[in-house]
Amino acid sequence: MMRVLDGVHQIKSPGPGDSSLPTNVYAIEGGDGHILVDCGWDTQESLWVIREGVKGANLKLRDIKQVVITHIHPDHYGLASKVKQICGARVAIHRADADFISPRYKDFAELVEKTEDLLRQNGVPQGELSELRDASLWMNKYVTPDPPDALLEDGDRVSNDSFKFQVLWTPGHSPGHICLYEQDKKFILTGDHVLFETTPHVGFNPISGDNPLGDYISSLKKVQDLKVRFVLPGHGPTFNALALRVETILKHHEDRKKAIMKALRDGLKTAYEISQRIPWMVRGGTVAFRDLPVWDRRMAVTETIAHLKLLTVEDRVSNVAMDGASLYIAKD
Repeated sequence: MMRVLDGVHQIKSPGPGDSSLPTNVYAIEGGDGHILVDCGWDTQESLWVIREGVKGANLKLRDIKQVVITHIHPDHYGLASKVKQICGARVAIHRADADFISPRYKDFAELVEKTEDLLRQNGVPQGELSELRDASLWMNKYVTPDPPDALLEDGDRVSNDSFKFQVLWTPGHSPGHICLYEQDKKFILTGDHVLFETTPHVGFNPISGDNPLGDYISSLKKVQDLKVRFVLPGHGPTFNALALRVETILKHHEDRKKAIMKALRDGLKTAYEISQRIPWMVRGGTVAFRDLPVWDRRMAVTETIAHLKLLTVEDRVSNVAMDGASLYIAKD
């Protein structure tokens, strides 16, 4: 546990296995009860770390009255139901993400089928198809997928008397991702929208929306000029200079689009083929596509599709169905 601001405490919640990044959970003191922002994975270790972190901040679990989830990915939403059970807190999440709780974590057979169709259409070879399709299913056992008590919308207020947050809807990383902006105290909780050490994953999938990267870039610009002194992200260190970090992330996506356009110079290609020509960063190092772990390979393909969808909107590439696959051709 670390006090990052007066009344705001950061708890590093561990993930299952050695490869998962710790999730930053924030306990926010208030005269009208405490707020917990995000919860981590649904594991015994994560629950105990939160309990000890809250205790280390001289707070009590029973005084947590609100749990606000920035988005429904398992490392942020997974433990929300258990925390509610223990504390009696109300769980709040954006309406757009709440709509996907059941199809993602309960009745997910249709989502798995659609994911397989998407990967096949975008060039994933038959020999890799089932492996990439099922790459995320292990995560479901670390989520208790209960519905929230409150649905959030852009512009809503979340308060505990001591802190007054404005809900900023920032779709991209997930359709219902939100940030929490404390205008008076000049700080923002960004979830996975803006991170300091890594570029958040934005991929195209059956529940991502038609243009998730376009949504994400618009969401970045939405927060870029906010007056903040401190950024409290969902992973990694806290930082300042929000506008500069947003500019760096925007540049990364422009560079990625240039790499895709370069890959299309010598012929039509599927998203899978383009993915193989792009350098990928994993934990600070460049890794070839073929050397990525299976989950990272799937993310690489869906990120490439997201970039291609945006390039299509920008009228720089066109998508045609030929020979049983979705092929892209450069229009520049």
